[in-house]
Amino acid sequence: MPRRPDRHLRSADLLPAGYWRAPVVFLLALAATGCVTSRVEETKNTATGISADESVVILATSYHQGNKTEADFVECVNDKLDGASDSFNIYPGAKFRDDLFPWFEPRLMPQGIEALPELLARPGVAQRISERGVRYLVWVKGSTERTSGGGGMSCAASTVGGGCFGLVWWENEGSYEAAVWDLKKGQHSGDVSTDVHGTSMVPALIIPLPFVARTQAAACSGLVRELRQFITQEGPS
Repeated sequence: MPRRPDRHLRSADLLPAGYWRAPVVFLLALAATGCVTSRVEETKNTATGISADESVVILATSYHQGNKTEADFVECVNDKLDGASDSFNIYPGAKFRDDLFPWFEPRLMPQGIEALPELLARPGVAQRISERGVRYLVWVKGSTERTSGGGGMSCAASTVGGGCFGLVWWENEGSYEAAVWDLKKGQHSGDVSTDVHGTSMVPALIIPLPFVARTQAAACSGLVRELRQFITQEGPS
């Protein structure tokens, strides 16, 4: 006898092969990012500019000024400034501290621009800086903090399957400032600051899908972009 057609076909059996591939890829791509908003500002006090034989050193602020800027953020600023094709020379921060030992150790490093003339007047300090071609010292301070969050999620498993249901969300605020000191002129050239707000969430309807806001990465990119312009463009006079 001829086989009777199966009347209990699943809806998925009626869909062409690969039907679900595009939606899944799309959701996975969305899961890489959350919502990020940022603002970058600068205040310029003196003319800047840099020549091919001059360098910039990036350092985190002293331990005496509160929470130390995250080491990975300072590393990000260094890497992005050094890796750009139109960038200037970056002098390694750790090497600079060693070369100027002990004057840039945490307990001795200058706490403000008003301490710079006194530091440069110390025997050998200005000469060592000049020999290494370091023109600008950029002090970076700031942090990224979680400011709020909420929601909930529950997950369960059974012999026939399982899944998660719910929504978890959180917000991060990143605030960073870079003070640019001109070591050649002994002046505070100005400041560049960035404020970034990021909202992340993990909705789950069987499968959790994380939408993570890269708050710190966005702050790093914004600060580097503005710093490069700040140093290379001369004005004001």
